[in-house]
Amino acid sequence: MQTWIYRITVNKCLDRLRYLKRKKRFAQVQSLFQSGSTALQYDAADDDFEYPGIALERQENAKILFKALQHLPQQQQTAFILSFIEELPRQEVADVMQTSLKAIESLLQRAKGNLRTALEKYYPDRRK
Repeated sequence: MQTWIYRITVNKCLDRLRYLKRKKRFAQVQSLFQSGSTALQYDAADDDFEYPGIALERQENAKILFKALQHLPQQQQTAFILSFIEELPRQEVADVMQTSLKAIESLLQRAKGNLRTALEKYYPDRRK
């Protein structure tokens, strides 16, 4: 298979997975509101509620992570995104990338090591 066809296929799959995830999140947000009303329905006993400050911190952490991900080699980046961000099983990641499970494990180990090094400047106090 040509490399460019492979790249297009992986990108289309990633786009589709992101779309499905975004659609799921939107449905969760919609369920917070009463039908036909803009009043927020929040149950104080609901453990899924996040304060805006926590959500903002997570968003900032995600930006830092994705910035660091951009500096990884393409294979490591793809394996990391499919495995940890899209939460695909490792065997499925190996199938998508047309490689062995051992190769995926190796790519993920190297990606985590490279990310750990890249993120040390943002989080100097956090060690392993």
